[in-house]
Amino acid sequence: MEDMALVRKHELPGAPADIDERVDAILNRYSGERRWLINILFDIQAEFRYLPRDALEYVARRMAIPQVDIYGIATFYKAFSLTPRGKHIITACLGTACHVRGSIGVLEELQRGLNVKPGGTTEDGSFTLETVNCLGCCAQGPMVVVDQEYHGQMTPAKVRTLLEDERKK
Repeated sequence: MEDMALVRKHELPGAPADIDERVDAILNRYSGERRWLINILFDIQAEFRYLPRDALEYVARRMAIPQVDIYGIATFYKAFSLTPRGKHIITACLGTACHVRGSIGVLEELQRGLNVKPGGTTEDGSFTLETVNCLGCCAQGPMVVVDQEYHGQMTPAKVRTLLEDERKK
């Protein structure tokens, strides 16, 4: 039985060999209580930068929760990702106020500079590019958020500088 578990862990390229142990540590922080499932999923995502299938299956077994329930939560909330995300998350606002101030040009420059489309992650795993319909900072638009740091009144030229600075970090 244990050999079969090792085989399953290695079915997915890049799945950490110690995934069960790392998820166990998270589950133990919450005493494995079902009421903490969303917090558990957030902590798993923080640990791996996404929700690996093996981790979700392990949580389902360990907590005796149907996998469909866990996947329902993981796919319902935009904050969760089932695919690997970059070390840095860049979010561009495409809301009305940002749009009329040039957010499309800002987004196009982000795509060029990162060589990814919205929802994608750079090949080196450094950046994930996302879009949202409003960040609530309409007076400062176009807005770009990098790792929860807000950058207002963005232009394509400012995007180039922002990306250069972020790559140096």
